Amino acid sequence: MLVELDDFVPEALAGFCDLHRDIVLQVAGGVVRARTTRKDKVALVVGGGSGHYPAFAGYVGAGLADGAVVGNIFASPSSRQVRDVARAAEGGKGVLLCFGNYTGDVLNFELAAERLRSEGVPVRIVKVTDDVASAPEAQRSIRRGVAGDLVVFKIAGAAAERGLSLDVVADLAEAANDATRSFGIAFRGCTMPGASEPLFSLPPGDMGVGMGIHGEPGVREQPLCSAQTLAALLAEPLLAEMPPGAPRPVVVLNGLGATKGEELFYLWHHIRAYLRSQGVEPIAAEAGEFVTSFDMGGCSLTMSWLHDELLDLWHSPAFAPAFRRGAFADLVEAGTVMVPAPPPPAGRAADAAETARVRKLVCALEAIAAALGEAEPELNRLDAIAGDGDHGRSMAAGARAAGLAARNAHASEADLGAVLISAADAWCDASGGTSGALWAAGLRAAASSLEPGRPQPLSALQDAADTVMRLAGARAGDKTVVDALLAAVEAAQGGTLREIAAAATRGAEATASMAARAGRARPLAARSVGHPDAGATSFAICLRVAAQSLEHGE
Repeated sequence: MLVELDDFVPEALAGFCDLHRDIVLQVAGGVVRARTTRKDKVALVVGGGSGHYPAFAGYVGAGLADGAVVGNIFASPSSRQVRDVARAAEGGKGVLLCFGNYTGDVLNFELAAERLRSEGVPVRIVKVTDDVASAPEAQRSIRRGVAGDLVVFKIAGAAAERGLSLDVVADLAEAANDATRSFGIAFRGCTMPGASEPLFSLPPGDMGVGMGIHGEPGVREQPLCSAQTLAALLAEPLLAEMPPGAPRPVVVLNGLGATKGEELFYLWHHIRAYLRSQGVEPIAAEAGEFVTSFDMGGCSLTMSWLHDELLDLWHSPAFAPAFRRGAFADLVEAGTVMVPAPPPPAGRAADAAETARVRKLVCALEAIAAALGEAEPELNRLDAIAGDGDHGRSMAAGARAAGLAARNAHASEADLGAVLISAADAWCDASGGTSGALWAAGLRAAASSLEPGRPQPLSALQDAADTVMRLAGARAGDKTVVDALLAAVEAAQGGTLREIAAAATRGAEATASMAARAGRARPLAARSVGHPDAGATSFAICLRVAAQSLEHGE
């Protein structure tokens, strides 16, 4: 069917909430339970990008999550979305934020946690790190989260339902994550709504081994094989990390979106035989779609070695749209969810000179939005080489929203800093993901250097660079936006706007020879060599267009 991409996520979410209105309620940023969280329980809030159903909204319900934050397809939700859903779900005993370990999710959930804590809400964070293909065992803390999400969410949700404290619920979720490993393969790439081509293609007769759930290809390719061989291929990396003296495992065979139930059942028959041949007898098993990658063909295998307390929580009743187990009494009373509106940005009324500067800024932001719209296909292509192929789309959406927000703030006679903060927040909400969080944080940091009547480009760039490096954990040479940003900072020490923009462009072009050492492209670093980083490229475009617009307006 024909799809308008901008409408896809909000309209799909509205349809989901209508179909399951007895269980979930749509709120700003995502969904919560249709009935309010009990006052004696911790609120479990999960989330991430769309395109993974039943993760994440499908796991909201009794015995599971109290809320799910819903980002754009394969893009992290914004920090404001996380905060809004958490406030809507929170019942007075604190919030556990739980999500897969991806850069954008980490940035936005941690920023939201900081804000919630400042508002008096106790918060713990648990990141799921089960994907053995994304990093060696010694670096488990940087592994991706894939279908292990189900195990961690289920155990955390059951623990919260029993009225346990925030620290105990979080510790049990951490223990479940520590006991869980996953590994996956892809037969074909997924095709985004409205797109005509998949994010990646495999050579005929090959499969991608060690794929990610954001449309990333595998860490290697190899010929298709029989079900017997595939069973061993999936299980061996997990068994290699089986803890000494581990209990019998819970096993989850997860379809990625296009692999049919009968195919999973057929494969499970061979996985079960292989596990038995290795002396491993599952204590419980599931097969179906639990964490998908839109319509990717393929599957993943998850094994969790759960001790008695965790196993009891795994078997506890649950009642959510996509996961139901046992009989669940209706323990909560109906209520109304109130989502507080975000306060308008603070600022002073602008004088005539400040108004002229603001007008130039608005025009520059609108020119950036137009340029990123034109560059969207190329930025998506660069991002798809070792990522999920959505960078151009998210940047274009963020810039459009930023330009509109800046124009509206300008109409209310806000000063330069307040206008830039409005643009930053709008960019973050519309873009989501890593780029949205970093651009919002960078623009907010830059705004602090723009004193009324005394703009300081060097200070603004330096403050933005410091903030982005702190949040992203990236440095020069990591093949990220930081490489272009630092080049611009160096040129800003005496250079014109055009010279600063030219330096950023050279910094972005220089990333082509680098292998990614940070960000989502890191697991596929070798694939990125020979191609410039999408984030660095988009930053250079923004700076070049801004320089042209601002100089033209002088």
